[in-house]
Amino acid sequence: MQDNAIEITGLSKTYAASGRQAAKQALKGIDLAIPRGSVFGLLGPNGAGKSTLINILAGLVSKTAGSVSIWGFDQDDNPRQSRAAIGVMPQELNLDPFFTARASLEVQAGLYGVPKAQRKSNEILEMIGLTEQADAYSRTLSGGMRRRLLLGKALVHHPQVLVLDEPTAGVDIALRQMLWDNVRRLNQERGVTIILTTHYLEEAEEMCDEIAIINHGQLVVQDKTRALIGRMDGKTLVIQPEGPLPAQLDLPAGITACRRPDGTLALSYHRNATATGAVLDAVRAAGITIRDVASEEPRLEDAFLALTKAT
Repeated sequence: MQDNAIEITGLSKTYAASGRQAAKQALKGIDLAIPRGSVFGLLGPNGAGKSTLINILAGLVSKTAGSVSIWGFDQDDNPRQSRAAIGVMPQELNLDPFFTARASLEVQAGLYGVPKAQRKSNEILEMIGLTEQADAYSRTLSGGMRRRLLLGKALVHHPQVLVLDEPTAGVDIALRQMLWDNVRRLNQERGVTIILTTHYLEEAEEMCDEIAIINHGQLVVQDKTRALIGRMDGKTLVIQPEGPLPAQLDLPAGITACRRPDGTLALSYHRNATATGAVLDAVRAAGITIRDVASEEPRLEDAFLALTKAT
């Protein structure tokens, strides 16, 4: 059994010119391997090509060039098997308003050819917290409940790969927690490979084992989450002074100071060039008595901004 849930090689997509819009190359030769059993973050700015990539994986958009293999099935050679191996929870709330929650799951399962004896609609409804709304029409459900139902529809055919496209956009904290609990359970107990796209980078940092960043249709980087953040050598010391800060601060080159509204002083520097002790010495030399000090390590957001600005 191969180690990757998805293997993408040389993937390109060019949308033909239409009306006044010129032809657009949305993906430019992307190579990507997503390990089996991982929670994988697919990140990028708006217009980077994430949606195009997801739609190609789901079989909704035809690629221009390259190859895509899902769970060992090549999309060109085994389109039905590759499509059956993946479930997609879309960002858009595309539900039939005249179907109940249970009927939505049953119809979706039928479209995937799941025999009635193998359908687990009630189990899925319980997992997504919609048992009491099983016979309610989807048009009567709240926005959060509809988003839960989208997750249920993506799971009806028991896919080995689950794509979550901006799953927590505009949802409350309780729903977000429920969703992540379900995702962890699917990943840890059933071995489902999770692919997450999100603009909430703190979620990606917490949830994802590995991350790929794309920009302008190209793969910028793919790495373990911790390793990706570790590439950033910036660090910030937050000083809480004993008294008021001096009007002027004379600090050595390489140390940047920022006075925060709460009265603290944030000192940013590069760990590879400046030692933490040298920063503290500079603070004392400036006549500042330190009451307390805390450090702020780089976050995924810092790495994301640095890498996308560079491309």
